[in-house]
Amino acid sequence: MTRTAPEIATTPRPTEPEADVHRLEVTHVYGDAYAVDVRGHQLLVDQPVEPGGKDTAPTPVELFAASLATCVAFYAGRYLQRHGLHSTGLGVRTEFTMATDRPARVASIRLVLVPPPALSPQRHAAMLAVASHCTIHNTLHETPEIGIELEQ
Repeated sequence: MTRTAPEIATTPRPTEPEADVHRLEVTHVYGDAYAVDVRGHQLLVDQPVEPGGKDTAPTPVELFAASLATCVAFYAGRYLQRHGLHSTGLGVRTEFTMATDRPARVASIRLVLVPPPALSPQRHAAMLAVASHCTIHNTLHETPEIGIELEQ
């Protein structure tokens, strides 16, 4: 009697999910101004007049702070939406300072989440907790890999 090895059922190995790659393109417009194309939306960045720009748009650093502020606002707004609450009056005030030493960088950012006037004080802490975990804030705490290379 000849014995054969039992067939081993194999299940396909789970594959790593493909990274969801998001792309944008930056092109020079004039002087210190650059256009940013994001999914068909255009943004412009420039520098103030003092360092040589024409002050036609926010600076890249201002957009950086704005991205954090709008991310916080978005998360707070989604919290309100999930709970069937109105977002009228919701806002975020933001200020930042630049480091005085090198390398050039933002030294501090302060955000003040302004709750809608109709929001009960009992909901303030929960909304703040949700907003504090927005994607940009998380990214600043868990630094992404950044690669800068020159096209050949």
